[in-house]
Amino acid sequence: MACRQHLVYQARMMPQSSSRAVPAKESAPAAPVTLATAIALAVANMIGIGVFTSLGFQVKDLPSGFALLTLWVVGGVIALCGALSYAELATAFPRSGGEYNFLSRIYHPAIGFLAGWVSATVGFTAPIALAAMAFGGYFAGVVPGLPPLALALALVWSIALVHLRGVQRASAFQNVATLVKVALIVAFIAAAFALGNPSSMSFAPTAGDAGHIVSPAFAVSLAFVMYSYAGWNAVTYIAGEVRDPRRTLPYSVIVAVVTVTLLYVGLNAVFLYSTPINQLAGQIDVAVIAGQHIFGDTGGRIVGALICIGLVSTVSAMMWIGPRVIMVMGEDFSLLAPFARRTANGVPLLAVLSQLGVVTVLLLTQGFESILEFIQFSLTISSFLTVLGVIVLRFTQPGLPRPYRVWGYPLTPLVFLAVSLFMMINLVLERPAQSLAGVGMVLTGLLIYGLSLRYPRPHARSL
Repeated sequence: MACRQHLVYQARMMPQSSSRAVPAKESAPAAPVTLATAIALAVANMIGIGVFTSLGFQVKDLPSGFALLTLWVVGGVIALCGALSYAELATAFPRSGGEYNFLSRIYHPAIGFLAGWVSATVGFTAPIALAAMAFGGYFAGVVPGLPPLALALALVWSIALVHLRGVQRASAFQNVATLVKVALIVAFIAAAFALGNPSSMSFAPTAGDAGHIVSPAFAVSLAFVMYSYAGWNAVTYIAGEVRDPRRTLPYSVIVAVVTVTLLYVGLNAVFLYSTPINQLAGQIDVAVIAGQHIFGDTGGRIVGALICIGLVSTVSAMMWIGPRVIMVMGEDFSLLAPFARRTANGVPLLAVLSQLGVVTVLLLTQGFESILEFIQFSLTISSFLTVLGVIVLRFTQPGLPRPYRVWGYPLTPLVFLAVSLFMMINLVLERPAQSLAGVGMVLTGLLIYGLSLRYPRPHARSL
């Protein structure tokens, strides 16, 4: 019986022109997302706390300015390889949901469901909680005496209220918040070079830099850099809400990744230019230390305020994207059907409130740190399988309409796959228990998937 129901489910999701399983209904756009908003979402999702904290661990083993900046350039190139690969899939299958949508079509609905299960449950909620707590911590440093937890909760609830007012309001808020973030970072970089006292660090290449770039220390540092670039695939989670996706999706990911790469290189150059390397080594608050060297005693508060303002758009981007995954899953699976219902202004109300509830619990229990440790492996597997799908589809569906074809194929996806495989191997070796726990959590989604096959496909309704 279960086997029969599974076959009926697959037939329901299979278009006449293809033998691949495809979700039955393309999600109707809640409101048009413009190119500017798509870029803002990707930029905001990438620039979080990582770039302001990771340099201190990199300089310990890479005492070369040229090698350190090269590290961030290489990270940007790899992120661009992944983003371009996702763009080919997103323009061929312009539906929201990210990896859920792609993997369901490329491999099997069960694989897509598992990827969506991770994204919908903890893939976005844990990073939101971490960013909110960082906001609270830095804000309390700017204005001493304020409780960080209360500030974190106030941030996520306030942003949730903005998103509940509709996609148009969310778009305007996201655009303004991201523009302010980028403008402040550019101003900080310019002020640092103008006001800071140069350290002894040189950015010119030397004879020993080639050895640094091919060293194990460079490879290990690259893994941390890639986590700072995470979020380059943000717009694919809302592809169904994007205006003219065949044009907007490729342009948005290219502009976003290039912009973030330039900002990341500029920020790290400022940190190295203004602060002696021995004062950065092993420190997590490198941005605050550099700010004190540039602006004096008030520098720490200035940088703290900069980070706080920047984190607003980061949290907003993830709170927008996350609910769209379970919303699209609800359009295909009966047990999740309530999450697909939208309000008159296009908001998946229950999906947004559920995410907000999980984030609140994580903040109150401080449970997000342990979750972050074991979801990294699962999220890397999802992106690995997605980019691999670009190559798979070239063989299995050569006639598939592809409004955009990834530049440099097959080298572009292969570069991303090689780095992702390296990261997964290191995660297993360095954190075997967490990696296995992540896989175990993914597999729990099979229970929900199996139960959903017992019911007919739902029809999403408006609230």
